[in-house]
Amino acid sequence: MLLGIRHMKNKSASPLSRAIRCFTLASMITTAASATANTIDYPAVASNVPYSSISALMYREADEKIQYGHDKLQYALLWKAKLSNTDSRKPLVVLIHGGCWLNAFDIKHTFPLTTALAQSGYDIWSLEYRRTGDEGGGWPGTFEDIKQGILAATRYDSDYTLENIIVIGHSAGGHLALLAGNKLTDLGGVIGLAAIADIEKYSLGTNSCQSVTKDFMQGTADTKPKAYALANPIKQEPHSNVMLLQGDADNIVPPSQALDSDLPLTMLKQAGHFDWIHPGSNAYKLLIQTIEAMNDQ
Repeated sequence: MLLGIRHMKNKSASPLSRAIRCFTLASMITTAASATANTIDYPAVASNVPYSSISALMYREADEKIQYGHDKLQYALLWKAKLSNTDSRKPLVVLIHGGCWLNAFDIKHTFPLTTALAQSGYDIWSLEYRRTGDEGGGWPGTFEDIKQGILAATRYDSDYTLENIIVIGHSAGGHLALLAGNKLTDLGGVIGLAAIADIEKYSLGTNSCQSVTKDFMQGTADTKPKAYALANPIKQEPHSNVMLLQGDADNIVPPSQALDSDLPLTMLKQAGHFDWIHPGSNAYKLLIQTIEAMNDQ
């Protein structure tokens, strides 16, 4: 398994990028989770996993549900770290699930990922939010939920400061994570997993997710150019500590979304769209390495 790495153009490689460059094949084929009495073991799987393999995985229920707004969908689920953690510098991971911004896809499909991340020693603040089809969902309501949900973590626990938070988003959730990094500049870092980085270009595509972008935006890029510009991560100042993780076999979010973004990027060969949320994948192992490297900066 090989990694293709592209750094920001005309900029020197960051410590995070240099750390990722040092990944070895051995680190990519270790098991995804410890096989101890209180953990779920996620055996290694081949690359380009189907969505059905995610929905079949076991998971642990969240430790707590925290309402951050008045709507029933404005809540966070908190998973507490399940491994002893002597490193007080470990960040809180805020997770934003994907699903084409549609209310047909909710927070539940990322439960195996949050379970595995908690087993790896992280507190996980996983956000649910209003989506297309929900009252108040779509642009800009969905993004307002994300900002509100992230800030709610800092009110819930004084240890969860913005500087000690890494926001991770998958797919459409990656789009929202990148935008959050622009507005909440004190965040410790932002990681986009198969993130939609150019929503205007993405909306011109014809796959099942691209074709519903106009529903999220409540119009096309031609009819609502100002809204699309505000909702487009590549037209905003990026967070100072950001990394895109992308698979070159992704047929839902084309690799060009990352390649053309001019953001720091690690391209994982043979990885598909759902590898990033399967704890038994090579993509998951890369995610863990990226969180650790980002936290060390």
